[in-house]
Parts: sequence; C-alpha cells; structure tokens
Amino acid sequence: MSLALTLIALAILIAFPHAPVRKRLASIYGRTPKRPLRKLIPLVFGLALGALVAVVAAPLAGALVAPLAMWTAVRLLKPRPTPVDPFDLAATWDLLAACLRSGMPVPDAIRAVLDGLPDHPRAALREVAESLALGADPVRAWSAALDCPDTAALARGARRSARSGAALAGVARTLATGVRDRADELAEARAQRVTVLVTAPLGLCFLPAFLCAGVAPVLIGLVGRTLN
Repeated sequence: MSLALTLIALAILIAFPHAPVRKRLASIYGRTPKRPLRKLIPLVFGLALGALVAVVAAPLAGALVAPLAMWTAVRLLKPRPTPVDPFDLAATWDLLAACLRSGMPVPDAIRAVLDGLPDHPRAALREVAESLALGADPVRAWSAALDCPDTAALARGARRSARSGAALAGVARTLATGVRDRADELAEARAQRVTVLVTAPLGLCFLPAFLCAGVAPVLIGLVGRTLN
C-alpha cells in the first residue's frame, strides 16, 4: 500500500510541479522544457491506484479502477490551447491595419504582428503569410486561417477583399472594434453576475430577521384569532 501511495504522489508531483519551479525553468529555457516522464504518468497513476484499491477493497475493483484512472490522467494531462486575450487580439488587428495602411505588403504586415498572438493563431497566420509571399491565390492562402477560431473572421474578410491591402486594413480595424465591444459586454455581464453572487448571501443573512420580525408576528396573530 505504501508503494502505491508513493507512486501516486510522484505522479502528481511530476504532472503538476510547484509553481516556483515552473517559473525558474521558464526563466532559464524561455519555456518549461518537455518532460519525457510525463508520458508515463497515466500508466504509473493507473497501476498505483489500481493496486491500492485492490489491496484495500478487492482485486476485481482494482482491475476496474486502473484503466479508469489511466483514462482520467490522460484527459487531465491533455494540453489545452492557450486562450487569447481579447484586448491583445484587438491590438493585433489594430497593428495589422496600421501596417497595411502604411503601405506594407500583406505578407510582411502579417509577419509583423505574429509576436502578439498565441501558438495556434500565430501558426495559422504564418502559414497564410508564407503562402501569400510565394504568390498563392489569396482565397486559397487564407483558407489556412479559417480553422482557427481567433483568425477565422479575419480570413473570411480577407478572402472577400482579395488582393486589396487597403480593404483588408478596413476589415482588421472593424474586427478590432468588434472584439473590444464583445469583451466589454462580457466583462459587464461577469460584473453583474458577481454582484448577484455577492448580494445573495447578504440577503440570506437578513432572511431570519425578516421571518422573525415580519412573517412570524402575522402568523402568530392569525393563529391566535383562529383559536379564539
């Protein structure tokens, strides 16, 4: 049992290292290096938890728990795409519009704004820029950005504007305004939701006093009159 608990603890430590360790590695390497041991975590975690359940409960239960634990570990460790900050995205579209209005070619303007984007949209736009630089048809070149949710709207507008950089600048500027407006609406909705969540417990605190001072005397008076 102690061996199983030790293996589970090691698997958790490898999967979710302490935050200062991640920051230190990121400062040295620029990003947290990939760990080959991470691929073994689902296997180790599943076998260890299955062995623990088999010892504590029953061998059959351990055999059922082991694959379930492996599947859960795989799902938890599956890399998730980095969310794009809407205001960073809007700033990127503003910068793209400024580059295009200054007369930069579309491929160069796209390359100039890639640093402000996460991996997925950056890779999509880089592929678009390379295709356009090689002379590909704009409709076909921009199809690479349609699969990314963060660049799909820009790609659709660019396909409509075809080869006109000025038209694409207008599309980028409109997208920046729309992204900011949606972000403001979402922030306001979240603020209203937080207000409700904060005031609800306060209302519950006053509920006993309301029942005692308002509802209880009325009920007592009605019951008293009925009995009399």
